[in-house]
Amino acid sequence: MPNSVTSIGRSVAVQSRVIYALLLREILTRYGRHNIGFLWLFVEPITFTTGVTVLWTLSKAVHGSNIPIVAFALTGYSSVLLWRNMPSRCIHAIETNRSLMYHRNVRALDIFLSRLLLEAAGATCSFVVLSIFYIYIGWLEPPADVLTVAVGWVLLAWFGMALAIFLGALSEKSELVDKIWHPLSYLIFPLSGAVFMVDALPTSVQKLALLIPMVNGVEILREGYFGHLVRPHYDLPYLVTCCIVLTFAGLVQLSDVARKITPQ
Repeated sequence: MPNSVTSIGRSVAVQSRVIYALLLREILTRYGRHNIGFLWLFVEPITFTTGVTVLWTLSKAVHGSNIPIVAFALTGYSSVLLWRNMPSRCIHAIETNRSLMYHRNVRALDIFLSRLLLEAAGATCSFVVLSIFYIYIGWLEPPADVLTVAVGWVLLAWFGMALAIFLGALSEKSELVDKIWHPLSYLIFPLSGAVFMVDALPTSVQKLALLIPMVNGVEILREGYFGHLVRPHYDLPYLVTCCIVLTFAGLVQLSDVARKITPQ
């Protein structure tokens, strides 16, 4: 038994170093060493979120609740960046990194995880930095319950990662995945809970809205952020079940793809 534990520990350490190396390689490949380099990892989502926040504020968008539009835009669009960008980074990721498979310790899952951790770090830093900045300049009140905010954020990240692994694996089997996902992700955006609160919807529509997994995560996030100012609606067991099922389906598809990979 001690030898088995030692072996597992050594394998975990090796794969951790592989993922770390792939993550650094991805940063250099994507952002290079010029200008502000890897800081674009945080600046890019901050720029997007700030732009959307300004546009929503200027247009005085109606979101069906009494919370400030700045706070509404920050919590909504940040959550979209978290789950929507992950699949885009994993689609065709194996094909473009097929040469790395020549190395014995590099697996398809390692390539996916390095990209997903990078996306999660960028979106999280953007959300935290903008929250602190908006609170500092008086545009935003501090979150009512940081722990609930973290739970909503982690669940959205889990869903995004599971969806990314599933679509990333499928993209190795069919090019249609790439063609379909990009327009679909824009169509899902207004339905994901980013631009509305479930409580503002007609009662007959609320149950339908909660069938979209991301809506539940955004509602949890906003409950933690705004506390008694909002009346959240979500189904936590349903969201967790969706994440588990999607994770399992993604790993099954990835395992099937990995068996057929021919290193170049």
